[in-house]
Amino acid sequence: MQPLDRLQVAIVPPERDLQAQLMAGDFAIANNDLKTAATAYGNAAMISDDANVAARATELALAIHDQAASVKALDRWAALGAKPLDLAEGRARIALDRGDTAEAERQLNAMIATGDHDAWREFGRTLAMGRDQAQAGQLLERIATPERLPNDSAAWMAMSELGESFGRHEYAQRIGEMAQARFHDGSTLAWAAQQKYRAGDREGAKKLFAKAVAKEPKNTRLRMAYATILAQGGDEKGAAKLLSSGAQDSDTYTMRMTLAARAADKGGLKRLYDEIRRQSDDVQADNAFTLGQLAEILDQKEDALDWYAAVADDDPRAFDASVRSAVILHQQGKDDDAHEVVADLQTTYADRPEALRKAFALDAELYMDAGNYAAAAASYDKALRVKPDDPEILYGRGMAYAEAGKIDLAVADFRKVLEIKPGDIETSNALGYTLADNDRDLGEAQSLIEAARSARPDDPSVADSWGWLKFRQGQLDQAESALRGAWSKRKDADIGVHLAEVLWTRGEHDEARKVLNEVRRIDPKNASLQKTEKKLSP
Repeated sequence: MQPLDRLQVAIVPPERDLQAQLMAGDFAIANNDLKTAATAYGNAAMISDDANVAARATELALAIHDQAASVKALDRWAALGAKPLDLAEGRARIALDRGDTAEAERQLNAMIATGDHDAWREFGRTLAMGRDQAQAGQLLERIATPERLPNDSAAWMAMSELGESFGRHEYAQRIGEMAQARFHDGSTLAWAAQQKYRAGDREGAKKLFAKAVAKEPKNTRLRMAYATILAQGGDEKGAAKLLSSGAQDSDTYTMRMTLAARAADKGGLKRLYDEIRRQSDDVQADNAFTLGQLAEILDQKEDALDWYAAVADDDPRAFDASVRSAVILHQQGKDDDAHEVVADLQTTYADRPEALRKAFALDAELYMDAGNYAAAAASYDKALRVKPDDPEILYGRGMAYAEAGKIDLAVADFRKVLEIKPGDIETSNALGYTLADNDRDLGEAQSLIEAARSARPDDPSVADSWGWLKFRQGQLDQAESALRGAWSKRKDADIGVHLAEVLWTRGEHDEARKVLNEVRRIDPKNASLQKTEKKLSP
């Protein structure tokens, strides 16, 4: 007999295989299957001597509100040396979950009694996770009293904010006012400023925010809050000046860019761009998306592409960076490259439905802008397979069908949107225009566009639809009046083409040519322009 014939291999049952349980738990977490993850980690905790595994098992059991599993995992964690604060917190969450107010109060008090540095923060977190806000509010007022709160303004402010979120307005106000009187620091002054702002006293709020920033000039959150108040009051220059002084982070850079862009301050945008580029490599990497936006606004498209490519995969703006890259490439006429970027998005975000839907929609919008309406409709089809009956996608596909001349399909999509969102103005206008443009159901078209006009009397796109409907109905005076009004408000190529055709029909050929020449300067590749010029050529 060979040695291998005598070898006996012990087969470990899956429920006793620690690594198998941990892998199963992690895989379930990755798939957002918390119930399976809790079961796997619960099994792992029973066979592992690692307190971290028991802690994870406890958190997962609490997250799915499994009372029995929570108690079992917490007991195991206690046996492996959990801190008193962690044990009291877990027991408090279990008690809150089952509505046992007396036990919850006992454990919440035990949390505070540990004297742990994080006790009050964890106390607030525990109450915030409670299912019953009324119960949590009562416990907050009973335990977080001025006599017991620590000598830390942040804790007082946290309790005030928590009380506000629970609807305990009197408690929140009292704690906030006492904190301001006791500490008079940046955070309490900011709280008082917010109270004045909510009461409509903007000047009082500004004065208090100014004091808060003077107390804590390095606190970027305070400067951001004060700058927001200034900008909302119309003092955007003051907001920009405030943000440009002192320490900077991603939030201050982003807000400074927003303010400069809103003011069309190209010089300010260029100075900000150069300022960030002078920072360390780490700062530039953290702000790669903002640098990309700045380069794009400054018409430095190649630089913008480089910055967007530098946005890290784990950056929450990574998706948006790829979107902007695709748009820039499309604007440069590099459509194959643009669609390749979008294809990468569709692969990367295949397991995230909302992002995947947006990626297909972006593909469709690029095709629409290029006049490839069949490809646009196909991309919208894919988006609708991700999220059926999405009104935004149905509307987009309806527009693609209309441009492709598939009128029955366009009308069907617009009608479906109006079933989902009755009275939607954009869709009413689009359906009304589509019917009018194709001399179909003009009575219904009139009703739809009239509804849009009532809701948006000054909207040039609605006025354009109305003018075109009147043209189809042979009412040239009304058609010309509506289209002239729309053209004066918005120099849109399609509006100009419609106005030119009405003028030509009325025998005003010279003026019609003048309008078409202006349209040609605005959008020389406009499909309606080319079609109309052929029609009107002698």
